[in-house]
Amino acid sequence: MWKNVTPAPEDAILGLTEAFKKDPRAGKINLGVGIYKDEAGNTPVLKSVKEAEKLLMVAEKTKSYMPIAGEASYGDAVQKMIFGSLCDRSATIHTPGGTGALRVAAELLRQFSSKTIWVSNPTWANHNNIFAAAGLTVKEYPYYNPKTKDLDADSFFGALEKIPAGDCVLLHACCHNPSGVDISAAQWKKVAGIAAKNGWSALVDFAYQGFGDSIEADRVGVEALLAAGVDMFIASSFSKNFGLYRERTGALTSVAATPAMAETAMSHLMATARVIYSNPPAHGGLIITTIMQDAALSKLWNSELDEMRSRIAGMRSALADGLTARGVPMDCSFMTKQKGMFSFSGLNKDQVNFLRSEKAIYIVGSGRINVAGLTPGNMNFVCDAVAEAMKK
Repeated sequence: MWKNVTPAPEDAILGLTEAFKKDPRAGKINLGVGIYKDEAGNTPVLKSVKEAEKLLMVAEKTKSYMPIAGEASYGDAVQKMIFGSLCDRSATIHTPGGTGALRVAAELLRQFSSKTIWVSNPTWANHNNIFAAAGLTVKEYPYYNPKTKDLDADSFFGALEKIPAGDCVLLHACCHNPSGVDISAAQWKKVAGIAAKNGWSALVDFAYQGFGDSIEADRVGVEALLAAGVDMFIASSFSKNFGLYRERTGALTSVAATPAMAETAMSHLMATARVIYSNPPAHGGLIITTIMQDAALSKLWNSELDEMRSRIAGMRSALADGLTARGVPMDCSFMTKQKGMFSFSGLNKDQVNFLRSEKAIYIVGSGRINVAGLTPGNMNFVCDAVAEAMKK
């Protein structure tokens, strides 16, 4: 069957990591893939996770299948994270990562909506692939202004006003990937008002809760949509905020108009999950539930999350200061205003290629930098290299 088939194109981000692994040069730096690293350049297992795993090692009595929706206690823990409390008009299922949540949502949109989803320009590259594979028509709305390196507010709100009723709009809850430019609380209220007035639904990608300002502050967009009565899906990922990258732990929450409609939504969430992956992997969900139900572990996890967020913010400031000190032809203050792991650096493709070929620094072609991959040990080298690339 493969005789006349050409190879599939490499993933823009994971393919970059494969190239990085094959690079024999010492001192190479990967600022492409979105993985948190500590000051030593390692991706640690959180202490709270380790402690939860110790408890599970003793308490776990079976490796039987999980329910299709996952354990109810996990769904409750997820809702308390994203809403602050349980929401009686929502339904939550445990999914294989945030990507699994997005795919289930896409399948349901194809079945029950107008089959059109709008994504920001730019957005995470895999969004387009996921939605297209599910049979949705993908359209773009303007978001980022490369000249101001900020939200293109007039174009953004103007586009939202024109989206037809019944369509769905993908929104990044916080730490916009790839730009790092977020919507303010006041702007979220305006977005929610437009959605409620014009009758389109939302799919909120909540991959970085806690990496922006805090667990509580980062749900301001969800709260605005909830208060406005907007139908929405919320795709949660716990790869970043719990460090559970390889456990593939996520959730999909559907918010409906009434509790009865939420029950209907749950039936379709489970039916769709059944035919895609049958039931979710257990380990990551059990870790999260254990942490969230234990006051001491929950406190420890929150402190670790604060530490990760603070380190990322520190690297943002150090990068901006370092480039400014080297006289780059650009005002770098925008970097400190962005949130989360990523920054649109302003680097063009030629500069990105120069950094990869001459300096063994790997950055996505768009110029997106994973700020969380910067460390005190590699900061000066990166600043020197980027300054050289920009001046050339």
